[in-house]
Amino acid sequence: MSQLADAVADTLDRLSKAASAMGRTLTLSPDDILLREPLHGFGAPGLWSTNRTCRLVKTRDGWIAVNLAREEDRDSVPAWTGCALDADPWDVVVEYGRTQTAQELLACAIALHLPVAIAGEAKPAEPPIWTGALRRTRRPKALDLSALWAGPLCGGLLAKAGLDVTRIDNTTRPDPTARVAPRFDAWLNGDKHRCEMALDDPRLTDLIADADVLITSGRPHALARKGLSEARLATLHPGLIWVAVTAHGWRGDDALRVGFGDDAAAAGGLLAGTREAPMFMGDALADPLTGLEAATGVIEALIEGKCGLIDAALAPTAATYAKRTGLR
Repeated sequence: MSQLADAVADTLDRLSKAASAMGRTLTLSPDDILLREPLHGFGAPGLWSTNRTCRLVKTRDGWIAVNLAREEDRDSVPAWTGCALDADPWDVVVEYGRTQTAQELLACAIALHLPVAIAGEAKPAEPPIWTGALRRTRRPKALDLSALWAGPLCGGLLAKAGLDVTRIDNTTRPDPTARVAPRFDAWLNGDKHRCEMALDDPRLTDLIADADVLITSGRPHALARKGLSEARLATLHPGLIWVAVTAHGWRGDDALRVGFGDDAAAAGGLLAGTREAPMFMGDALADPLTGLEAATGVIEALIEGKCGLIDAALAPTAATYAKRTGLR
C-alpha cells in the first residue's frame, strides 16, 4: 500500500497545483482519499474484500473477482452456476469456479449483469479526447448526479477546490451512503448544495444547461432512458465537461458491464500477494482512485479551457495505478 499511497500523493500534488491556479488551497493526504468510514463487519482484506461482498475465486486457469453486493446478484447465482436456489451462493461459486475457465465464467456473468471480473484483464485508462473549448466567465458550476463513492468523491473534491457543486439526490433510486455511513456521506457531499429530484425530471435539463461540469455514474443505456444521452447533451450543452463514471468504460461492449470498486480493482490488477495467490490490498480501491483522477482532470480542463467527456472507468483507472506501482 505504500507504493499506492505514493502514487496517490503524486496525483494529489497535481490536484493541489490545479486548485491553486484557481485560487484555492487544497491540502489532502492519501489516507483522506483511500480510507472511508469503517462500518460494522469490515475486516482486513485478503481473499475477501474489506466489506465481505466480493471474493477472489480460483478458476481452472486463473482468478476472478465475484461481487455479490446486491440482492439481485445473489439471486442470479443459480442461473450462473446451475445450483439449487437454497444453496449457499458462495459455496457454490467457489466450487463451480474450479471447473470452468475464467473467460467462460466471465462471459456468462456479463450476460446476467453480474459484477465479475478476471484478475488483471483491464488495460490502463486512455487520456480524454477533448471535443471543444470552454471559456469561463464565472465561478464554475458542477452538477453531481452520481452515487456511491467514485462520482461523489469527484464532486466533493471539486467543491473543496472552489467549484459551486450541486448534488442531486435521486428520489427514484436513492444512494444508500447517507443512510449506512452518514459521516462518510458528510465527507463526500457536505460541501455541496443538495436537491432531491428524479433523474428524468424535466427541471434537470435547465440545471445541466447551466453547469460547466456534469458527474454521472450510470451506464450509457440507462442514462439515455432518462434523457441523458451523449448526443442530446452535446446539443444541449456543447461546452460541458462530462465525467462519466462506469465500471469498465463508456463506449463499446464494456459499457454494458456491471462492476463495483473491489471487482474493478481486481480487473485492473491492483492486488496484493502473487499471481498464484492474489489478495485484495484495500477497500474498493478503484472507487477513490477514479474519483481522484476525475476531479484532477476536470480542474485541469477548466484551467486549459477544454471540454468533452471524461471516461472515468473504474477498472482502467485501477490498471493505471497498478502500472504506476509496478504491479503489472
